[in-house]
Amino acid sequence: MEIEKAFKILVVDDEKVILQFLEYNLSKSGFEVYTTHESLQAVDIAKKVQPDLILLDIMMPQQDGIETCRQLRSYSELKNTLIFFLTARAEEYSEVAAFDVGADDYIVKPIKPRALISRLNAVLRKKEENTPRNETIEIRDLIIDKSTYTVSRAGEEFSLPKKEFELLYFLAQNHIKVFDREELLNKIWGTDVFVVARTVDVHIRKVREKLGDDYIITVKGVGYRFAENPKA
Repeated sequence: MEIEKAFKILVVDDEKVILQFLEYNLSKSGFEVYTTHESLQAVDIAKKVQPDLILLDIMMPQQDGIETCRQLRSYSELKNTLIFFLTARAEEYSEVAAFDVGADDYIVKPIKPRALISRLNAVLRKKEENTPRNETIEIRDLIIDKSTYTVSRAGEEFSLPKKEFELLYFLAQNHIKVFDREELLNKIWGTDVFVVARTVDVHIRKVREKLGDDYIITVKGVGYRFAENPKA
C-alpha cells in the first residue's frame, strides 16, 4: 500500500541480506529508506537525515543496539524520532533493557513484511497527527516544555529521554489524578506496543533519580500521580 508522505526510515542491521530485504519492501511501500550495517555509523546517519523512525538490531559487532539507542536518545534533534528494535532476541530482559534506553517498540524476528509495514504506517501516521504543539507546563518549581522536550528547575536544565519526559509531562498535566500502570502504558506507549508493566516502574525510577523523589509519588495498591505539593 502506498503511503501519502515519504516517511524517512533508517534500518540498522549487520546482516546485509536483511538490510536488502527491508530496503526493498519499505521502498516499494513508499518509504524513504536509509541503511547501514554498522551501529557506529548509524548515529552519524541519523543526526544527518533525522529519520522519522529507526529500525535497530540488538546484536551488532561494533556496538550493540542497546548502547546505540542510548546514544541516539542523547541528541535533541532526534527526540521525536521513533526507535523500534527489530531483533532475534526474544528474552524479556532484552526487551526491558531496550525500553529502558528509550525504545518505542520491540519486534522479534522473523520479519513479516506486510505486517511490519502496516504497523509502521499506523504508528507514523498517528505520530504525525499528534505532533506536539508548543505547550509548557509550569508546576511547582518545574518548567516542562513539550515543544523542546526540556525540563528545568530553578534555571537548571535536565535531560530526559523521550518516554521519561512524556511520562512526567502526562502526570504533571493530569496532576489531580492517580494512574495505574496499565493506563500509563496505554497513554505513553500506546495500545499497539507490547511492553511489560514494570517498564513504567523503571521509567518512574529514572525520573526520580534525576529530579528527586517527591515529584512523582506512589499511591500504594493503585499507581502513580504527580505531587503538586512537596511531601503530598
